[in-house]
Amino acid sequence: MDKLVNCFHKRPNAVTRLICFPWAGGGSLFYAQWGRLFDETIEVCSIRLPGRESRTSETMPQSMDQIVDEITSVLLSHLQNKSFAFFGHSFGAFTSFATAVRLKEKYGLEPVHLFVSGASAPHTRSRSPSVKRSELSDEEFLKWMSATGGTPAGILENPDALKLFLPPLKSDLRIVENTVYDKPASPPLSCGLTCFDGTEDIPHDLAAWKELTSGDFSTHMLPGGHFYLKDPKNEKSLVTYVAKYLEAAETDYF
Repeated sequence: MDKLVNCFHKRPNAVTRLICFPWAGGGSLFYAQWGRLFDETIEVCSIRLPGRESRTSETMPQSMDQIVDEITSVLLSHLQNKSFAFFGHSFGAFTSFATAVRLKEKYGLEPVHLFVSGASAPHTRSRSPSVKRSELSDEEFLKWMSATGGTPAGILENPDALKLFLPPLKSDLRIVENTVYDKPASPPLSCGLTCFDGTEDIPHDLAAWKELTSGDFSTHMLPGGHFYLKDPKNEKSLVTYVAKYLEAAETDYF
């Protein structure tokens, strides 16, 4: 459990667990700190995937199924004793959705709410760019990263840091680019689903996420680019939104 999940603020008496999924190449530290921003009813758990942080010696995942297999096998028993919700940004939006679908289809479990951020729905055409980012040369890739923002200049300008940072990032992007999800005949989920995005990010097809759940659906735009959620004001707004939805979901759950 501790290998996969980072939880800075353990709250065994919390009503709901908020499980957060990292963006491409990301670790667990950003979300793990969210625990201090929520009240005692919510325990924040942050996913730590192989190939990063304390798991740098492990082979990085090669497919979405491999990621979902580990998460569901480790978390299954912990998801059966209290309500839970998922939050995922960019790559994390896809991994959180894939995990939610697996839990629903195989185990009859479902998050009380799914929060996705910075990503088009997995079945939309906008997910098929003419150029695969994971196949760019390192020089072209770094130019793209610099334009996207969100990566500290100290990393982009440090060759040793890049040796640690680039492999998991490219590996995660390759997984997303090679994952095909067809539009389902009926929504695979029934939980509430909320989309967040930055006003200055490239356009994402957020509306298509509504086709993936029969539950409540809403979208919220916050100022900034792809990593808008790193801005303290936006972070506070996100936490406020998430807490509001989880409070309502807790009432329905019980």
